[in-house]
Amino acid sequence: MTKQNKKTIVVLLLLSVLLIVAPVLALRGAEFGGSDDAGSVMVEEVTGEAYEPWATPIFEQFLGGELPGELESLLFCVQTGIGVGVIAFFLGRFVERKKIEKERENEQK
Repeated sequence: MTKQNKKTIVVLLLLSVLLIVAPVLALRGAEFGGSDDAGSVMVEEVTGEAYEPWATPIFEQFLGGELPGELESLLFCVQTGIGVGVIAFFLGRFVERKKIEKERENEQK
């Protein structure tokens, strides 16, 4: 590893730490709410009436109430994992395709 590569790695590590720490410090004491809550508040402000949802989530219909927070988090994590898996699969395919194309070019020479 060259000296320039080490400097680049250190700079990138410092930048990544800064990207993690800066929002935590800048948003100290901030309150975060879901988009559903913000949307219903805006509807109430615009129409002057309380917001009534026109559909209920499928799982809530089967369970007869709201999903427990743990189950909701689990389903969100599963969805995230599937999405990451699909993206990683296609990125891997692109990398392999590039390797195969380079090998073919080298064989033709």
